[in-house]
Amino acid sequence: MGWLSAVEGYEVALVGGKVASRRVGGRPLKTVPKPVREHDTTLGLVQTQEWLARHDLACRAEVEKWLIRSLPVPVAVLTAVWPDPSWRAPLTDVIVAPIDDSSGDGGAWQLDDAGFLRDADPARGLGVVNLDGDSMWLDPRRVALPHPVVLEELDDLREFATELGLSQGTPQLHREVWVKPAGKEARDAELSRYAGGRYEELRHLTARAGTLGYRVRGGSAVCQVWERGGQVVASVWLGDYDPWSETETGPLEFTTAAGGALPLDDVGPVAWSEGMRMAAALYAGRSLSQEEQS
Repeated sequence: MGWLSAVEGYEVALVGGKVASRRVGGRPLKTVPKPVREHDTTLGLVQTQEWLARHDLACRAEVEKWLIRSLPVPVAVLTAVWPDPSWRAPLTDVIVAPIDDSSGDGGAWQLDDAGFLRDADPARGLGVVNLDGDSMWLDPRRVALPHPVVLEELDDLREFATELGLSQGTPQLHREVWVKPAGKEARDAELSRYAGGRYEELRHLTARAGTLGYRVRGGSAVCQVWERGGQVVASVWLGDYDPWSETETGPLEFTTAAGGALPLDDVGPVAWSEGMRMAAALYAGRSLSQEEQS
């Protein structure tokens, strides 16, 4: 976006996502003079800036949703949104894996055919750096953005991305993961691992849940994951009474979309990892005792 005329002798523009002003043809000023700030052109730029900020957040949230919900993404969608910087930023360098639509299982993908997304073009498909370090184009109908917990040799992939100098717009390889233990006793212990995180006021805990992007429903923070063809809801109890009263985080629970209890054997690796991630993040904001602080 170029420079626009404001009050006589001044121009305004969005520079680095912020409103800047300058004398016509000059260098940007350190501050925007009051008459320029109050000009209609400047006010319009401020509204545009606010919209762009919301758009950035919405795009990032959508890409993260594709990652944690195991949603197949049409390549036509990626090529359509790629020219928009707000979409391109969270998509750059994420691992995309072609889905074999001929397999009949609706969403099978193979890491052997995957690559780090570098470009998207309606005529050529997706430009990637494959896992051998070679640049190539892929042209499937749909791709998956695999969750890191289901990526084999995750540490090797992280090291490989570092060697290539790649910086993922959406944390995928470096997203925290929790692997579901094999035994019932170990699983039960993990569910309570982040319970008992004390908050001086319930409103602080609910605010933290919202800031982290989790919905609060019926006194619990919830994280919804689509996996294995169904929806799993991970939840952590926060409290539903006086918002100024003290509270503690509860244990992690998994239910169906209808609210029924879900056997842990039926909780997939992505749902388990994302549920534990939520529980850990809520616990991390607790009020520390003097002993913990020392």
